[in-house]
Parts: sequence; structure tokens; C-alpha cells
Amino acid sequence: MSPENHSFRTVRASSAARALTLIGDRWTLLALYAAFRGISRFDGFVAHTGMARSLLTDRLGRLEAAGLMERRPYQERPVRHGYHLTAKGLDLFDAALMILRWDQKRTDAVVEAPGDPAHRVVHRTCGCELVAQLTCKACGQAVTARNTTVAPGPGAGLDPAPRPRAQRRSIVEGEGGAPPVAERAIAVLGDRWTSHLVAASFYGLRRFGDLQAELGAASNILSDRLARLVSLGVLDRVRYQERPERWEYRLTDEGRELFPLIVTLMAWGDRWLSGPEGAPEVLTHAPCGQRLEAVVRCEVCGGVVGPETTTPPP
Repeated sequence: MSPENHSFRTVRASSAARALTLIGDRWTLLALYAAFRGISRFDGFVAHTGMARSLLTDRLGRLEAAGLMERRPYQERPVRHGYHLTAKGLDLFDAALMILRWDQKRTDAVVEAPGDPAHRVVHRTCGCELVAQLTCKACGQAVTARNTTVAPGPGAGLDPAPRPRAQRRSIVEGEGGAPPVAERAIAVLGDRWTSHLVAASFYGLRRFGDLQAELGAASNILSDRLARLVSLGVLDRVRYQERPERWEYRLTDEGRELFPLIVTLMAWGDRWLSGPEGAPEVLTHAPCGQRLEAVVRCEVCGGVVGPETTTPPP
């Protein structure tokens, strides 16, 4: 069966992949970004995301249908509603912090947007600008791609392959809505195939055929997205055979820095998108040998970080 025929295709069950299928769209991410900044009214979303009103209506409707946002009336005559994050939506806070962390780790981020407040969150516990770190609850050490292993969980199996989306690909940098400091993160995560390719890379998949078998992407789509991730500095293209010439795609150091984000998306998907059988995958933190339960902490004071201990950017 060709990769283009998605009717009966299946992919490896993954909570991170389920989460990315749900939110891995540029405009969906921008709407969530605005909501975490305290925006709730329709015109506010338009102003902060740059979305056309019809597109915004569609994305807010999708988020409401997925249970991530809910409408609440704030005016009776005429009736007007605000859009607010639900408990399920607010639970993406750790993932949002890991996106922030990835952008903060970029050496050119501050150069691009030195005065941009969008990435400056204050940890009220210590009063310092927050640099979030994902740590193991059992031993307190940092969680990285190199010290964490994955194994099948009780919910291991296959999921239906995501259906092709009707809307056009939207990963062009500078397209509007995101502040410069967040633009490359949106470019990586705001397209279903690029975000799933990053997740697949953490399974150790490097070669074109293996990635295609894992994702079920058409050859032209896969080639385009791999080239895109190479240009963004997330993957390196390395020749492993000369005759005939063949290449594989390896995570760069910067690409591996996305691993904490994948972990938080996996944990969120385990909580909200797993069936009664449980998590499809189990992570183990090698330094302590314990099943990983990740906690976000402040690098400055070591305190636990949550919505109640942070001040959102203006």
C-alpha cells in the first residue's frame, strides 16, 4: 500500500504523536500562545495572532471541540463570549515552558528580539526571569535525550495514521502572528509532518525509508520536510553510502534540545489521550533507574514551576 493511501494505514501508538496531531498546526499553536498570555476575547486573538477572522473562528472551534478551550459569556446584549483554557488546555503549560526554554537556549534569540517581552516569564518564587528545566522527580537531575530510554508501555500498539489536512502547509517563517523569538519553534512544531519527524528522530530513525515507514508520508512531502528541518538546524544531513549515494538525517545538538518538549507532550498525552489500557510508552531515567515522572523546575532557585508561580509575559 502506498504512503499516499491513508485509509487503512496505522502508525506506532505514541502519546506525543497524538498530542502533536491535535495541536501541531501553526494557527492552533498561535491561538494557544495567545491564550496563555491571558487573551480571551475574539478581537484580542485577532490582534495577537494576525489570523483572519474566519481562520480564527475555525481554530477556536477546533480547540473547543477538543476540550482545550471553552466559551464563557461576558456580555448579554448582544451576547458575546470569551474563550478560556480548560483544565485540559492549562495542562499544556509544561509543554509551553519547554518551547520557551528551547527558544531561550538559542544563542541568536536575544539578538533577534532583544526587547521582545514575549519570552520573559518571571518565576514569582524567586523573582528571577524564568529559565525552565525539566527534571526527574525521583532524583532531581535534568532530563535529556541521552539519559532517558523508552520502552513499550501497557497501551502499546498501533494508531490510525493521521488524515491529510485540507489546509495548506503553514511553516513559512515571518508569516505573522508569532514574535521573532518564537518563530522558529512555530516553524518546527506548526506543521504536522515536521513535528512528527522530530518525534520519530528520538526513536533513532535516521534513514528516509525508515522515516517513511514510521510516518506514512508521501515521498515528496517527506523530502520537503526533511530539507526544512535541515535548514532550521534541527537535523543534519549525513552521507552514509557513496555508491549509490545515500543520506541519513541525524538530530543536531539543537535538535536534541527539543527532547524535554517531547517528554512533556508525552506526559500530557498519557493523561488526556490514552485509553483505559494506559500509556503506549514508558520512559526510564537512566541516572536513577526509575520510571520517569518529569517535573519543571526553575534553574535559578530549583523551585517547582506552575501557572500559579509564574507571571505571564505582557
